[in-house]
Amino acid sequence: MVERTLVLIKPDAVERNLIGSILSEYERNNLKIMELKLMHVSTEFAQRHYAEHEGKPFFKDLVAYLTRSPLVALILEGENAVQRVRALNGKTNPQESGDNTIRSLYGVSLSENTVHASDSLESAEREIALWFA
Repeated sequence: MVERTLVLIKPDAVERNLIGSILSEYERNNLKIMELKLMHVSTEFAQRHYAEHEGKPFFKDLVAYLTRSPLVALILEGENAVQRVRALNGKTNPQESGDNTIRSLYGVSLSENTVHASDSLESAEREIALWFA
């Protein structure tokens, strides 16, 4: 089934000039870039994106990370895109990610893990509506 999913190339990756390398990984795996924008998000916007984590001890750090410098938001489309992108990205912690995943190749740490991707079709729908209103 053809799906769409949201991906964020997070500030640490943008700061290290990895946008092209990361986009190439998705394209090499037959995922089509449908929309893309470079942006600097506000604290309020980052809080909306991470609303499910509000009240957790790491919430403020997530918001600070997402707002510290520009990021790239994009919509990818392809067969089973949600799960394929998550597999390509690897586990949240780059040290636990499989070989040749985006996070194992480019992630710095658990808190600076380079990319975000929607975790379900429902999340993809909600996140795409938020980031590409």
